[in-house]
Amino acid sequence: MFPTQNEPKRKVMLIDSKSFYASCESIALGLNPMKSILVVISQAENTNGGLVLAASPKAKKVLGVTNVMRKRDIPKDDRLIMVEPRMNYYIAMNKKVNDIFKKFVAEEDLHMYSIDESLLDFTHSFEYLKSIYGQDLTMTKLARIIQLEMKKRLGLYLTVGIGDNPTMAKLALDLESKHNHSLIAEWHYETVPQKLWNVNELSDVWSIGKRTATKLNALQIRSMGDLAHYNPYKLEEKFGIRGAELYALAWGVDRSVVSNKYIAKDNSLSNSQVLPKDYSSENEIKNVIREIGEQVSARLRSKNQLGSVVSLYIGSALAEEQSGFSAQMKVEPTNQSHKIVQTLNTIFDMHYEGQTVRHIGVSVGKLSIDFGSQLDLFTPVEEDIRAQQIDTTIDRIREKFGGTSIVKSSSKIDGGTMIDRAGLVGGHNGGNAYG
Repeated sequence: MFPTQNEPKRKVMLIDSKSFYASCESIALGLNPMKSILVVISQAENTNGGLVLAASPKAKKVLGVTNVMRKRDIPKDDRLIMVEPRMNYYIAMNKKVNDIFKKFVAEEDLHMYSIDESLLDFTHSFEYLKSIYGQDLTMTKLARIIQLEMKKRLGLYLTVGIGDNPTMAKLALDLESKHNHSLIAEWHYETVPQKLWNVNELSDVWSIGKRTATKLNALQIRSMGDLAHYNPYKLEEKFGIRGAELYALAWGVDRSVVSNKYIAKDNSLSNSQVLPKDYSSENEIKNVIREIGEQVSARLRSKNQLGSVVSLYIGSALAEEQSGFSAQMKVEPTNQSHKIVQTLNTIFDMHYEGQTVRHIGVSVGKLSIDFGSQLDLFTPVEEDIRAQQIDTTIDRIREKFGGTSIVKSSSKIDGGTMIDRAGLVGGHNGGNAYG
């Protein structure tokens, strides 16, 4: 008797727009996304001549192009088309994609998982859809109907994972559907042993990173089947609550409901960037950390939120033998720039070991609503209020006159990148949405 036999079953799809950025650019040029040989190249200064953000399926197959490949490493080919990213165009296309999905599910049963992936829960609408498409309708047939509708309306090709819950749909998408000729895969609790347990490259499984996979391997857990049959109490001893989540993952268990908004348990706001060169000066590194920390703080204030966990990621240069680090600290709920930057500097000082840096990321998590001024017991009241007023004043000036209308002098020296990054969308050229 399987422990999942009484788990609730829903009708969920996770739908991915195949090679989304490259497909959008192919469509704009009147080309078939599956036949074009096209790459989207970031031409920003911080990519040393260009970095591949997306490649069409044929560019990957014929030329061996991979994401984040440098422009200089792309094989020469007269058929190859290179275009710069246009984030505003991709955002506009994403809206059109999700507008089509709304023909099949209510808005509350649709969740935009990322710019190229959406979760759809058909549990409530499936009987209605059967009245339209026939009583013999199945989830696989419905996936095909949606694929054809998207191809006809926008020219995009869709990959679809179907499951009894969002996690199972994600696993079906990542581990099977992308390899099927139909680009569709359907998983259920009954088929998890057959579909999932033989996966022995644990880091290929959604939500299991290489570090976690290494720790699992050290416990002699070398496949998802091993994980499913490991003592769950020992997993919790080793990994805490994450151990219980890993055990549930191995059985395909997920009780979340899309209409309750399927979002990360620890919601957060983050910014990151690849630096324009290798940074080895602590002053320069801390200056960029400050800039990113202030950007995240401003986003918190604009959303009327506070954060209580501050995280810093430092990625070393490719040539460095010494790796970077990722660490976090708890703080009293805040959205004040100087407090968040101060915490980031503390994390940096505790973990930095002199390596050359090329990538910096900042995240503030465990968010809560800002119901009013949050005073710090260890800071004089007048000083705390003055800091809040300074943040608010800077926010208003930038909102009215632009993000670079007021900048600290250190952003013009000491390796600052804020001015150069103004006008980017998601770290890339916004471009013209329709041009």
